[in-house]
Amino acid sequence: MQRILFASLLLILCVSPLWSEQLDRYVAIDNVCAWPNLTQLKDGSLTATIFNRPHHGKGEGDVELWASSDGGHFWKRRGTVTSHKPGTVRMNVAAGRAHDGSLVVLNSGWGGPTFRERILDPLVSRSSDGGKTWQESFSLTAPAGTQYIIPFGDIVQGPGKMLAASIYDWRIPQESSPKSTSYLIFSRDDGKTWGEAVEIAADDYNETALVRLKSGRWLAAIRTHEDAHMDLSSSEDEGRSWSLSGPVSLPRQHPGHLLELSDGRVLLTYGIRERGHYGIGYRVSGDQGRTWNAPEHLTHLEGTKDGGYPATLQLDDGTLVTAYYSNGVVQHRRYHMGVIRWKMPDR
Repeated sequence: MQRILFASLLLILCVSPLWSEQLDRYVAIDNVCAWPNLTQLKDGSLTATIFNRPHHGKGEGDVELWASSDGGHFWKRRGTVTSHKPGTVRMNVAAGRAHDGSLVVLNSGWGGPTFRERILDPLVSRSSDGGKTWQESFSLTAPAGTQYIIPFGDIVQGPGKMLAASIYDWRIPQESSPKSTSYLIFSRDDGKTWGEAVEIAADDYNETALVRLKSGRWLAAIRTHEDAHMDLSSSEDEGRSWSLSGPVSLPRQHPGHLLELSDGRVLLTYGIRERGHYGIGYRVSGDQGRTWNAPEHLTHLEGTKDGGYPATLQLDDGTLVTAYYSNGVVQHRRYHMGVIRWKMPDR
């Protein structure tokens, strides 16, 4: 079945009296697993880098770029980021905007009879026309000693032409191998080549959300392997060294996304992936990640058994746009990318 734009289908207007005038929730892209990554272009349009098939990477598929010109209500496919080879799937991404305005996507994936026997070498995809056309290269050098690496999350802009992204290593079979390590990998030429890497956290960490605050402080929310919570780490020297400060979520709350709001606060959105209680949660910090308010529920994903992975952007009027994925809610029983448009409650 072809994917249909379902942005006009409003699933839920409110989940509690608090949200009666503050939250709109939509099925934005239908029949995709998505794992969305959001980027805002210089013209104000929003882009979502997504996995384009309605399964959890169990068959062939590619990464696509979709865009919204109306603040996240309606979405249209602009282009295909990857061109997978037969017997493989391209699905794992880090994405963002280069200093020159180009879109950059680091992407890997899987191959083999069950699509879990081998991890594909990461590609660097780049678009200078807002995601309509893409150029691919293998211009990423993995950290020494890693077997396979997988990119995740936002590509972050730093000083000069520096870009940075999170990657983690993976060994097959995972059960008999050392636990994975989270790295920060750098580009010094605005995303054309990648290679210098530093360790963020070792021995139990994988999917890592990054943000560079206006003050120059970096934060990372890092998913653990064992009980799947997130630990927070910070850097004060442009990502060259990192210091762990402890858990920022409960078990089964992962992975996260970090965003500096227009008022200087830091927003952490994350998936709640406890069986029977799937949803999206958030926390807010008013002191650059040193302390956090109590966890809040943004929305419940009723009937979801595979979902989460939120990403959030803030529009000029303060509206927050959070994208996530779900394998189906009560009102819509297909994989889809959902979008929530909301305002931070006054407290």
